[in-house]
Amino acid sequence: MYAIVEIAGQQFKVSKDLKVYVNRLTNEEGSKVSFDKVLLLDDNGAITLGAPAIEGASVEAKVLQHLKGDKVIVFKKKRRKGYKKRNGHRQYLTQIVIEGITGVGAKKAAPKKAAVEATTEEVEAPKKKVAKAKKEDTKE
Repeated sequence: MYAIVEIAGQQFKVSKDLKVYVNRLTNEEGSKVSFDKVLLLDDNGAITLGAPAIEGASVEAKVLQHLKGDKVIVFKKKRRKGYKKRNGHRQYLTQIVIEGITGVGAKKAAPKKAAVEATTEEVEAPKKKVAKAKKEDTKE
């Protein structure tokens, strides 16, 4: 079972017991947090899509620690002008572990089967009409 959830403005594919680094959250270390904006839910092949989010579905997680990411060097240069700028950046991150995924929502796979059945009836109907017309022509 996995879910695609929006956390702090970014989308993540999460499953149970997965450790994820997300943008800094305001929660304290060791506290529990719940994310309600679940965009997609896969329960052993049964996929539920939200429009835009699934009603009643949530992802529970625990905040492990707050930390800073690796340094990223930003280097700007204009050739033949003597212009060079060097700057660094370290993103503030939060490490969380996913404790569980709860999903409540309607399955969206059922309407597709009904649409397929309707199209097969529409395809067979013209064939029957053509067959009847051929029989009538042979009788005359």
